[in-house]
Amino acid sequence: MEKQHITTENVMKGIFWSAMASTLWAFSGILQQLVATTGAPAQWFLSVRTLFAGILLLGIGAIFSKKHIFDVWKSKESIIRLFIYAIFGLAVNMSTFYISIKNGNAATATILQYLAPIFIVLYGVVFMKKKPILADVISFLLALVGVFLILTNGHIGELSVSTTAVIFGLLSAVSAAVYYSVPKPLSKENSPFVVLGWGTIIASLGFNIYNPFWVNAPKLDIKIVLGIAGVILIGTVFAFSAVLYSLKFAPSEVSSIVDAVEPLVTIILSMIVFHEMLKTFEWIGVIIILVSIYFLQRSHQKRDKKEPDIR
Repeated sequence: MEKQHITTENVMKGIFWSAMASTLWAFSGILQQLVATTGAPAQWFLSVRTLFAGILLLGIGAIFSKKHIFDVWKSKESIIRLFIYAIFGLAVNMSTFYISIKNGNAATATILQYLAPIFIVLYGVVFMKKKPILADVISFLLALVGVFLILTNGHIGELSVSTTAVIFGLLSAVSAAVYYSVPKPLSKENSPFVVLGWGTIIASLGFNIYNPFWVNAPKLDIKIVLGIAGVILIGTVFAFSAVLYSLKFAPSEVSSIVDAVEPLVTIILSMIVFHEMLKTFEWIGVIIILVSIYFLQRSHQKRDKKEPDIR
């Protein structure tokens, strides 16, 4: 995708479309919570979502790439990377995020998943032997304080959300780190729609082998059908298209500034739809986390212009 000349107008367009993508992801989180309230089994939901989203995404990729949709399968290295992305990134992220929502709420799950850049940095420090910078340490400590305030509302020894929601929310952040990092080399050589499409289909095969979408299916009603359709279209196709379109106008480091839109919109929508009001210490925790991740992203963008998008 050829980038246009970077001007103030184009940067604003890039920010707008990046914010739009984050807003659409926020809507998707709320829709997943609505589906969860219907009692739809998590395994069935994931089988249906990944199957139809994968087919749709790969179809879009085929329109743009035509015969090149199979290029990702031409080398052993790319195949291994694709399976790591599909299993440990997409499949684990979708399942842990949904379970966190089902046992807690969309707002908490989204905030916990927002910690993904922290785990990317931790991976670099522990496994890649990268020397941490001061910003890493400060951001990590701030994030811990923010998470503590959100989960306890300032009361030591007392969780304001279930332990299951917390554990799977943090696992979704770890898998999100894989989701953001692993497919980058693949997306440079292939259409991002093709990479995401194949990854989602591979994840779908795993989910449907374990629980085929026609087995243990709940009684379908308008809420379930519209919820799943919304998650597939709004949270996958439209959001992904918006973030790709944003990169046409502005570099990823500019667009990443508005990453915080997703958790904030999710919180606002949770208040409107589910009447879930954050308490004072929880708001403070949210703000601390948003500041810590923004600080972490900007510091790494300045240090390494070759890989500006840490998320």
